[in-house]
Amino acid sequence: MKLYLIALSLTLVGSCATLRHSKKIELLKDNIEFENTQTINSYLNTITKAELKQHVYAFSSDEFQGRMTGEPGHHKASKFIKDYYISEAIPSPLGSKYYQHIPESYFSDGIKKSQNVIAYIKGSEFPEEVIIISAHSDHEGYTDTEIYNGADDNGSGTAAVFEMAQAFKIAALEGHRPKRSVVFLHVTAEEVGLHGSRYYTQYPVFSMKNTVANLNIDMIGRVDDAHIDNQNYIYVIGANRLSTELHYISEAANTEFTNLELDYKFNSDNDPNRYYYRSDHYNFAQKGVPVIFYFNGEHEDYHEPTDTPEKINYELLEKRTKLIFATAWYLANSEKRIVVDQDY
Repeated sequence: MKLYLIALSLTLVGSCATLRHSKKIELLKDNIEFENTQTINSYLNTITKAELKQHVYAFSSDEFQGRMTGEPGHHKASKFIKDYYISEAIPSPLGSKYYQHIPESYFSDGIKKSQNVIAYIKGSEFPEEVIIISAHSDHEGYTDTEIYNGADDNGSGTAAVFEMAQAFKIAALEGHRPKRSVVFLHVTAEEVGLHGSRYYTQYPVFSMKNTVANLNIDMIGRVDDAHIDNQNYIYVIGANRLSTELHYISEAANTEFTNLELDYKFNSDNDPNRYYYRSDHYNFAQKGVPVIFYFNGEHEDYHEPTDTPEKINYELLEKRTKLIFATAWYLANSEKRIVVDQDY
């Protein structure tokens, strides 16, 4: 009887805790509101399909020879990224270097030394706390006859980060500097094993404990076969895995500004594709940082030399980029940082 009563009381305690957590989540969901939506919209409108198109075409050109990690084409692509931030007067936390160098000894299989590229907008109130917006800069390289230009993978993500960085910069110049720092991280070696993001999380420029969230972008410019008849979508992966609050912020941003279909199919624990584990956000999640992975799904040109810039849906790329910017804006400007309440 004593054992039964102990078990019953533990069950009741657990049930009460679950109810309290559920009520807290419902309150949280109901109280996520975007202030100054007119202001946010003014900076959302600086993100345009015309500029996104310009960036994708430039970044997926033959000049960069498919951007293979450690090879001359990727070094040129890294300089292209660095020069963009210099041209926009967006500084790096690394000073004039912009590069986080990764030695050849860190890699295997003959991969040569490479680099992540990092820029940021310093926060006005909590500069030590950071929101990291990431996209990988590498791709599959080239053969004797073909170049793997990687317009969607990941020219689309790179272009999106460029446009968001510019929007945050304009906001800062006009008196709306984010409260937290916003970091623009272009990681190398994703295609060969997520090495660039792993290196960053092992040797972070900003401490992991002060990293509020990682919004990772990998292929957001195309439409997969499942959405041919409903192209107004984006796959959202990982948003609720560490922070329930992040999930609701993402949904609120979408409701307020973009009205995309947020497709959670690939967020399932039973997803056979295991996308949650296959892009750079996962290295942040392993360190306890809440993440979102934005993804359009695979298509016939995935990892093929036919992944070229004329096939990108630039209007949709603009809309998806605006969703990510609005989410980042909320994270950077809320009074309190989001709470980690789940295990990754």
